Amino acid sequence: MSEKNGPRNPSRRDFLIKSSALLGAAAGTMVLGPRWAWAAEPIRVGIATDLTGPIGVEGKVDARIAKMFAEKVNSNGGILGRPVHLYIVDTASSPSVGVRKASELIRRDNVDIVFGGITSAMRNAIKGPIVERGQTLYVYPQLYEGGECTKYLYCTGPVPPQQIDPLVPWLIKNAGKKFWFPSANYVWPHVLNKYTRKSIEAHGGEVLGEEYFPLNQTDYGTVVQKIMNSDTDVVFCTVIPPGIAPFLKQLHNAGFAKRGGRVACVYFDDNAASLVPDKILAGMITSLDYLAALQDPYDKAMRAEYAKMFPNAKVHIGAGNAATGMYRGLLLWEKAVREAKSIKRDAVAEALDHAKIAQGPGGPAQMVPGERHCRMHMYIGVANEHGKFQVAERSHGLLDPKQC
Repeated sequence: MSEKNGPRNPSRRDFLIKSSALLGAAAGTMVLGPRWAWAAEPIRVGIATDLTGPIGVEGKVDARIAKMFAEKVNSNGGILGRPVHLYIVDTASSPSVGVRKASELIRRDNVDIVFGGITSAMRNAIKGPIVERGQTLYVYPQLYEGGECTKYLYCTGPVPPQQIDPLVPWLIKNAGKKFWFPSANYVWPHVLNKYTRKSIEAHGGEVLGEEYFPLNQTDYGTVVQKIMNSDTDVVFCTVIPPGIAPFLKQLHNAGFAKRGGRVACVYFDDNAASLVPDKILAGMITSLDYLAALQDPYDKAMRAEYAKMFPNAKVHIGAGNAATGMYRGLLLWEKAVREAKSIKRDAVAEALDHAKIAQGPGGPAQMVPGERHCRMHMYIGVANEHGKFQVAERSHGLLDPKQC
């Protein structure tokens, strides 16, 4: 019996699908359960992520991370003696598709919680059918612009106070005081730039220019010329794929790096580094909750486990693709369920409000009571000549999200 919704008969969807199915597109719902039979009713975990479309490469990693978590939990007896079944739907990089798929997870698949969404547009689209109409817990794992304070919605990726507060003083000290903001024209860059500008000005820096472009823009000649004609030290870039590769190439070809200019892009990790040649990436600066260069035992073991389960994966665990927030969120939710000894929404929400983990991607983490956001370590990374981010600075302790 489900504690959340009463008696429930086995569905035709309660079957086991081989793990290779995770790498393909979802025609409906993919259901992943343990490879052996359990007498106990499963805990149903919905994963709403982009398996296809422009963000599909990133979304597949989030689905793999969820599978890695579920297999580990189920091999150790499940949670509260119950197996975890994953119900994975493809939101197809389209908020309108996401609304329909999130609704299916709630009404048809009867899940107990939903994890997922990468863009803020997707989060804003699917939180309605999940939280407001579906009365179900929702964990959003991606770094984002902050300000999401919806009840029963928990955010496990970093927000501007965590990314920008340590980054701006470092940039002014190590790269220069004069900034330019080339940006994609949607909510995340607008809000992030506003926060970053205030921080730059508070630390004695100056923003020389701020421009917004369509997401599919490929010609950046005009703004590159403006940057080159100014004495810009740092390009704080929030252009995203598909525009980011042509922008970085055009900026590099203009000679920005040769004259000592630096580029900061706070969603760039080692996965995103594959978008441009190493010579263009060298020297780029990022600020994230996890870097692949971290060599602590937990992160090394996590990467090894992922590589073993998905040996042919071309995209790996990263902070820019929400994978670290996904894994962190799953671990925090597991802690909350075990503390609550229940999967009922309000009981889990009460425990999740203060949940903490001693180990997770990038280190320990804890939810801030009343904020529904997560304290975590942060790392400033600088790309070397081989296109790999190295840790230039790490936070002293867990940084507060300062939200809600």
